[in-house]
Amino acid sequence: MRHRCRVAQLGKPADQRKALLRALTTELIRHGKITTTRTRAKAMQPIAEKMITLAKEGSLEARRQALGYIYDKQLVHKLFANVQSRYGDRNGGYTRVLRTVPRRGDNSEMAVIELL
Repeated sequence: MRHRCRVAQLGKPADQRKALLRALTTELIRHGKITTTRTRAKAMQPIAEKMITLAKEGSLEARRQALGYIYDKQLVHKLFANVQSRYGDRNGGYTRVLRTVPRRGDNSEMAVIELL
């Protein structure tokens, strides 16, 4: 039973799911906006928010946690350097999920997730 389990399973085993969410989060931080399925965007949203919150904190421990999750080391340094100027006065809500047209092949719900 999956009662009260809030994590979307995404039709994958746990290791593949974690790797997918890490890759999506890394690419979102790199490009600022990505197009994916709506379910994946909703599953990735809290993780991306947490990475930005860690960057706002700016401590050494927060930097090490972000380095352990995001694949690109230079991207983490860039995130920690630029986050205060971009999100310094915002208390959460760093990402936005917008619905787009369904995918042509299988009609799955697509969405654009972007950093504000």
